[in-house]
Formats: sequence, C-alpha cells, structure tokens
Amino acid sequence: MSGINYSEKIPNNVNLSDDRTLQRALEQWQPNFINWWYEMGPEGSADMDVYLRTAVSVDPQGWAQFGHVKMRDYRWGIFLNPGQDDRTIGFGDHKGEKAWNDVPGEYRSNLRRIIVTQGDTEPASVEQQRHLGGTAPSMYDLRNLFQINVEEGRHLWAMVYLLHKHFGRDGREEADALLQRNSGDEDNPRILAAFNEQTPDWLSFFMFTYFTDRDGKFQLCALAESSFEPLARTTKFMLTEEAHHMFVGESGISRTIQRTCQVMNELKTDDPKKLRAAGVIDLPTLQRYLNFHFSVTIDLFGADESSNAATFYSTGIKGRYEETKRDDDHILKDRTYPVLQVKDGHLVTKEVPMLNALNEVLRDDYIKDSVSGVERWNKVITKAGIDFKLRVPHKAFNRNIGALAGANVTPQGEVVSVSEWRLRAGEWLPDTDDRAFVASLMHRVVEPGKFANWIAPPALGINRQAADFEYVRFS
Repeated sequence: MSGINYSEKIPNNVNLSDDRTLQRALEQWQPNFINWWYEMGPEGSADMDVYLRTAVSVDPQGWAQFGHVKMRDYRWGIFLNPGQDDRTIGFGDHKGEKAWNDVPGEYRSNLRRIIVTQGDTEPASVEQQRHLGGTAPSMYDLRNLFQINVEEGRHLWAMVYLLHKHFGRDGREEADALLQRNSGDEDNPRILAAFNEQTPDWLSFFMFTYFTDRDGKFQLCALAESSFEPLARTTKFMLTEEAHHMFVGESGISRTIQRTCQVMNELKTDDPKKLRAAGVIDLPTLQRYLNFHFSVTIDLFGADESSNAATFYSTGIKGRYEETKRDDDHILKDRTYPVLQVKDGHLVTKEVPMLNALNEVLRDDYIKDSVSGVERWNKVITKAGIDFKLRVPHKAFNRNIGALAGANVTPQGEVVSVSEWRLRAGEWLPDTDDRAFVASLMHRVVEPGKFANWIAPPALGINRQAADFEYVRFS
C-alpha cells in the first residue's frame, strides 16, 4: 500500500482498479477538475516545465522524487497512509472501540460537512494565487508557488475520493460543487471567509502560506485523530506536503526581512519613506501585514464556544492537536477551559465546558506555534543589529467570529472606543497606500539566479540545487 501506481489514469495507492464503479465515477470527475485547473489554476503555466516534487510512495523515507514536469502533464492522484488493522478510537464517547472503516449512519452528515469544508479550502487557495506567477520575485519562488498549487490540487483529490467512496450520491454532488464555488465569487463564494480574500502580492502570499497554511496543519492534525480511519489516513499524508507550504511562507518572510535589514544598514536609516524609496518593504508595513493575516486566520478556527466542536469530539469525528500526547481522560466531560469576552469595556476570561471550547483549544495551540516562527524572524532582525521586534497581535484583535466579533481591541489587547479604532486602524492594518506600495514592487524576475530587489536569495536551493538552477523552463 505504500507505493503509488502511476500507470493508472488516476495514480493511487488504494487499489482503485478493484472498485470499477468508484473508478468510473472519479474518471468522470477528472475532466471537470482539469477544466477547473486550466480556468482557475496558475495562469499561463500549462506549457512550463517545472522542477517539482512528486510523491512516489507514502513511506516516511524517500516518499518523493524531484524532476522537471510539464505542468499540463502533472498527475494528481489519491494517496493514503497505510492503515492499522488494530487501531482503536483514542477519544470521545467511543474511546477504546475499533476505528471505523465505514461511515456510521448517525455521523454521516457531520463527517460529510467536515470533509467538504476541508476540501473547499484546497482549490480556493489555488484560485487566490492564480495570478501570482506574473509577478514572481525569482524563478526559485515561482517554482515554490507551483509546487504548492499542484499539492493543493492533490489535497482536493483526497477529499473528493472520500466523498465519492463513502457518501454515495450526496458525496458525488458535493464533489461537483467543490469545482463550482470560486474564491471571492459574489454569487457562489468559498465556504470560509479567509478563502475569499484576495492574495494580490507576494508579501500576502508569504503571510498566507505561513499563517493560513498553518491553520491547515492544525485542522489536519485534528482530523488525523479521527475515528473514521480513511479520513485519518488521508490527512496524515496531506500533512507531509503541508510542511513545505509553511516553509515557503516562513522563509519568504525571513528573506524579505533580511533584505530590508541589509538596506537599513546600508542607508543607516529606519525611516519607512527612505526605505520604500530604496525599493524594500519597511518593518512597520511587515507588522501590519502580519496583524491582518494572523487575525483573519485565527477566525478560521470558529467560534470560541461551539456545540458543533463538542459534538465532533464526543462522537469521535475530530480530535485535538496531538491528542495522544495529552495527559487527561480524552473524554473531557468534567473539564473547563478559559475563553475571552468583552465586559464593561475590558477583556475578561470565563470558564466554559472544555468540550464547547475545543475551537479555542486548537486556536491557542496554533497561536503558540505561530509565535515561535515570528521569533525566528526576530532573530534575523537582531542579527542585523536593528532594534525592532515583530509581534503577534492579541487574539482579540480584529476578530469577526465568536464572542469577540467586532470588539475594538488593539494589537496590545486594549479595548478602545469605535471612534478610536477607526482613527487608529491604519496604524495596525495595511491600508490602501501600503497595498499600493507593495504592489508597486511586484515585478517579475525569472532569470535563473536573479532575485527582485525587495527579497534576499535563499540559503539553499530546492533539493540542494545551485543558486542559478533552472527551476522553471519556459516554452
């Protein structure tokens, strides 16, 4: 089961040829996917030969191979981690029972809902990033964009397989709908708000892949604990690929900071106007972009109190991040957890049943992980000898979901009046001028070994290739 069969029309390691009905159904869906990819995938890429990583097995060692692949010939497929015959459920009301290989009828609707929501995010991010190739800061970065795009396409396939195999006609209809919704479409938008935001420039792209793909990591880790074995196996392999997406974001911002600090030292200034005139992104602008993308992303975890989250956990559909490493009863009926609310103009905490606060538990785990990466960015600034510190804003800042929705809270966690918020929002969030300036830097640089002025080269190439390696061959 670990190897992937690329001789099939749909590459897979799930013995698809043994289920002819399913195979035919997926082969009927495949042309619609290809049409969607040409219409909504990376613009103008079809004839490019790109140095891509392709999965050849799901074994932890040597699971991928590198080589130039024409984008129009990329082979998407269905890959699941090997199953465990004796796996038992690790949490919730069914703890200790045998994991499910089929969908329990009573949980069918909730499982389908979770799979559809996860599936919807995958093509959405491809759509959001469709035009970025036209302003790539280097051939190296262009290749990384395409690698992420094809993997998000494959993650869509992973969810579509589950829908087709386990949910009958409803599943087939939901799989079709995943290609009918489009990011930002007024009439038929993507399910989650963050996936209807524009990704207009590469700074936004790097912030998205650092923060929003990190949300993907935590959601997938929670689903990898699922009692529904096919979902757990699918998401475990998706996580292998998700790590690269976060690397692109973290290293992209790190390289942007490195270049900015270099120019700050050359010009001996921290004046944003002078730095912008020199064609680099000043650190306060980076902070405002960070604030925006972080706050939009933490809304993706949902309301801080949620009966759905309680249901998903108790029924065994969705666990917590690193569920098996937690030292409790994994049932949680007698546990509480603190959540924030605004009361009398101040942020206060209240204890609520942990089962109802599981979105908040996952959000807090995410925040800890996000902070550690931001600290790595700060090390770049410190190493350059510059007195500036990027900070993750307070989790009540700029929220639009849950009890904190619409609360006027500063990045430091201070509740302010509506008028003060409106007056000072430009200090904390990117405004029209910020976005116009960043957009003005976005000029395509695709000569091997060359990089746009606003970003530093990477320390290492992909798969240890030389700095001037031809990652993309244009037709």
